[in-house]
Amino acid sequence: MDTVTRAKNICLTPNTEWPVIAEEQTPPAALITGYVVPLAAIGAVAGLIGGSLVGISVPFGGTYRVPLTAGLVTAVFTFVMAIVGVFLISVVINVLAPTFGGQQNSSQALKVAVYSYTPAWIAGVLHILPLLGALGLIAALYGLYLLYLGLPRVMKCPEDKALAYTAVVVVCAIVLAVVTTAVTAAVAGAGMLTSAALSGGSLGGGPLGRTTGASRSASGDETRFDKDSPLGKLQALGDKLEANNKKIEAAQKAGNQEAAASAAIDGLATLFGGGHKVDPIDIDQLKPFVPETFAGLPRRRMNTEKTGIASLMVSKAHAEYGDGGEKRVTLEISDSGGASGLVTLAGWAGMQEERQDESGEERTRKVDGRLVHEKISKNGGSNEFSIVLGGRFVVAAHGSGVEFADLKAAVGQLDLRKLESLKDAGVQP
Repeated sequence: MDTVTRAKNICLTPNTEWPVIAEEQTPPAALITGYVVPLAAIGAVAGLIGGSLVGISVPFGGTYRVPLTAGLVTAVFTFVMAIVGVFLISVVINVLAPTFGGQQNSSQALKVAVYSYTPAWIAGVLHILPLLGALGLIAALYGLYLLYLGLPRVMKCPEDKALAYTAVVVVCAIVLAVVTTAVTAAVAGAGMLTSAALSGGSLGGGPLGRTTGASRSASGDETRFDKDSPLGKLQALGDKLEANNKKIEAAQKAGNQEAAASAAIDGLATLFGGGHKVDPIDIDQLKPFVPETFAGLPRRRMNTEKTGIASLMVSKAHAEYGDGGEKRVTLEISDSGGASGLVTLAGWAGMQEERQDESGEERTRKVDGRLVHEKISKNGGSNEFSIVLGGRFVVAAHGSGVEFADLKAAVGQLDLRKLESLKDAGVQP
């Protein structure tokens, strides 16, 4: 059964789906790569977009955005810890089974842990708008209900002991979450912890999304979605990851650990590249897009960098402009490169937000097929304008003492078409 159908069934019809799951003989490796990886990535991806691109509005403090490189590190670590976490919870479920009259079986315990996490992983998409992240708690609570239903059916514990079994597992999960948060803070830094706290961060969040355009395959046993729909794109990505998993398994069977490791790295690159491996353009190619003057202000400082880890490299040009007085503008042009799939997901989600109060207005929307974020101050505060080009390039301008219209016009005067034309540069099949 494909990932989308299983996720839909376990969320909508758990009473009939758990018995089916209990009888399946799914290898743990296939369960992780074919189901956990694509779903666990949702929250990490959405958190990066929400934290680094959309930003978090802080009362009397403007909008806080996590630096892109730091956001990528946090996203990768969150993704990895989600996989590690589900393994640890499965160990707890397995160890406790005899205590509550159940049968120990590590493969069955892993299935219970994985499928119980489904609502929280899917709801991770809510982190694209950080303030909605707390709604992931609702999905997490539903996950507890799935756990309660799954333990007697998969671990074979008596129905009257399922509630106590669930409660003990939940306590262990809470302890694990506390430890994971502490480790994340140590790895990503205090700034990332602040971002997670402000956004009500969790590993979960939101609905599966629109399913229009779904159809049956020729064999009649697999649902296929419109390739241009969000679920269709996710399904295509899942197909590529499944093919990559077969390469890993073939290499392992042949005893070629080097080839297996190489295939695993390729799979990671494919996941975060949205189906392709993408190398960001060189910083020398970014420099020409950063003008000497911007919004009528001279450039005071500029730096460029190409950083990241393994297949998650990004390029960025950062420039500061000012008149030596109150007018100051920052311009950042980033190529998300190896993480372009994360940026593209924002476009898949068709996200849109708008809010207004006495201090100003803020909105996120699509304009001519491009994702745009605008923040307009009414009381002389900072203004912001950012735009995503080609699903990978992010142009962001932040200014104080400069009118929003001037800031937006200055971005419009950049050679955006030329930058967007580089969207296929470094993209590998």
